[in-house]
Amino acid sequence: MMVFLIIMIVLYVPAIGWLILGVFRLPRVQISKVKPDNKFSLIVPFRNEEGNLATLLQSIDALEYPTQLFEVILVNDASEDKGEQIIWQHAQKTDLNLTVLQNKRVSGSPKKDAIRTAIEQANNKWIITTDADCELSKNWLYCYDELIQKEAPKMICGPVVYNSNGSILDHFQFLDGLSLQGVAMGSFGWKRPFLCNGANMAYEKSVFEAVKGYEQNDHIASGDDIFLLEKVQSHFPNKIAFLKSKEAVVITKTENSWSQAIQQRIRWASKTTKQKNTPSKVMGVIVFMGNLAFLVSLGWFAWDSKPVYFLLMILGMKMVVDLLLLKTVSQLLAKPISLLWFLVTALIYPLLILWVIFNSLIGSYQWKGRNFKK
Repeated sequence: MMVFLIIMIVLYVPAIGWLILGVFRLPRVQISKVKPDNKFSLIVPFRNEEGNLATLLQSIDALEYPTQLFEVILVNDASEDKGEQIIWQHAQKTDLNLTVLQNKRVSGSPKKDAIRTAIEQANNKWIITTDADCELSKNWLYCYDELIQKEAPKMICGPVVYNSNGSILDHFQFLDGLSLQGVAMGSFGWKRPFLCNGANMAYEKSVFEAVKGYEQNDHIASGDDIFLLEKVQSHFPNKIAFLKSKEAVVITKTENSWSQAIQQRIRWASKTTKQKNTPSKVMGVIVFMGNLAFLVSLGWFAWDSKPVYFLLMILGMKMVVDLLLLKTVSQLLAKPISLLWFLVTALIYPLLILWVIFNSLIGSYQWKGRNFKK
């Protein structure tokens, strides 16, 4: 057993260290608000989001970017609430170029269908996506525009952070979200991108068409971001950038219950086996085994505390590198973390992540009032 734990921690610590170094290697984006030169089509799929749309629309109104240089396309995915009514009420009070479309379902992925429906109607060169439960930073589009002018990428990914209202559930999702940002930025820093978030993502419309959009993976309900990233990376290597800037952060809402939070993560994890990116799969296995080693060490300590120093070393090494990754990301994105809440969630996270992975491999999940099979 000791040999197993040593092997796992010897793999885990360097892997997380590799991500931390990658975050530092990733160039920071400093905006100077040069004269804007790019036009965007902002796409937002929504389903039963009447409680969130007003906040999103207000943050779009507050964007400090010329309104003539972007359009907003919202796609209603068979909502059963008053979300569309809220949009039209807002449209009467704004100068935004705003369009509402009805989703055209043609595949097993409602969200991919919604984005594809919008792209068919988009008028601008750049497609940029976010989610209905998000809030945008005022300089969001300026960040994208400036990076495009400086580096001429084909795709750009940006940071997404959860809000936190103080509960243990919120803190868990906030720290889990920061860890995912660390994985994303770290992989981008080494020019091996394998993680991104569709709530903060942009690409040229011609690029979407060149890689044939979601063809070959539109039967998978999730993955509108990851699978597209893989395809663009394959067709346009070294033409993908990451917006490492606190000015580009998109804030998203936490789930209201543990059940919903776990279902969300099962949905995310369910696409992992379908990914073609080998580094992503290797990292996933290492993270899984690292968390398993953590739980085994805790169980061993509770059963037999004789090897106390060895077990504390295993537990301590994992927690230290995890904290370093979270601290690195939180400082870059100006989202401070609490050491106390880190210690609390550090004991919960391994158990939940193993449960999520197990269910993502064998079961189905629920999302937005729909049932999906793996």
